[in-house]
Amino acid sequence: MAGRYLLDLPELALEHAQAAGRRGGRIAAVREATGIAAYEAGDYALALKELRTFRRMTGADVHLPLMVDCERALGRLDKAVELATSEAVDSLEPAEKVELAIVLAGMRRDQGDAQGVVDALTIPQLDKNRGFPYSPRLFRAYAEALRGVGRDREGLTWDRQAVVAEAALGTGQFAEPEIIDFDDEEETEQVPANGVALADAEEPVAEPIAEPVAEATGVQAAGDATGADDGDRPDDESEDVLDEGADEEPEDTEDQEGREEDLDPDDDFEGGSEADLDPDDDAELVDLDGEAASDGEDGGPRHG
Repeated sequence: MAGRYLLDLPELALEHAQAAGRRGGRIAAVREATGIAAYEAGDYALALKELRTFRRMTGADVHLPLMVDCERALGRLDKAVELATSEAVDSLEPAEKVELAIVLAGMRRDQGDAQGVVDALTIPQLDKNRGFPYSPRLFRAYAEALRGVGRDREGLTWDRQAVVAEAALGTGQFAEPEIIDFDDEEETEQVPANGVALADAEEPVAEPIAEPVAEATGVQAAGDATGADDGDRPDDESEDVLDEGADEEPEDTEDQEGREEDLDPDDDFEGGSEADLDPDDDAELVDLDGEAASDGEDGGPRHG
């Protein structure tokens, strides 16, 4: 439960970790979880105490960067520097060394030493040609440090390189949506031990959301480059056909408006005029009946 709430509700995660500590205080994993939860919740004194206990129980220095940051947060800079320069640093993994360098850079920034921030982040893991899970975070921290000493152009290059690293690693804004697979076999893509090759980011890197827009712009630009007129395109031809059909409708409308006074719908078939307002034409019906009667007397067909 502590791990579930660690990022969103660190205080609640700390409560769960402390509850576990009251039942299993001699378990190293419990002390580790309590220390990390306390660090995320901002209780640096408790975090330092629990992480020291975890270190004594296991002999692992994996949380050394957090311990240095706790010393810094408590205002004990001398203790922080002493811990950060101890022999235990040599046993850290590359990712842990990166975190420690970022902590040291923060200490130098607090002291107002802008160049010291750059020096603290100039470590072997700062390789713009290889990408590791820690590379985007390190590249952005180094870019911010360069801007602090007035090297804005170089800082922009490292910011772009961070985007290149995320694209190569499939992390950050390039991460795929998380899909929960209930299969027993768990397949995860591992980054090679030597990292992934990164391209040079001297040119601006296109954001993934802008790619469809760029492609659409490329199609438009290609059409303009050929010198084709708007009327030569298939889409424009269909618009012309629609325009022709639209032009015919106003003509019928004008004819109807010109005959607004014609109230007899039968005039078109009977030859009536605008003044003929009788829809039944009684006189014509009488004449038609008379003709029909005379036809019957002449031996025409009769019914009934």
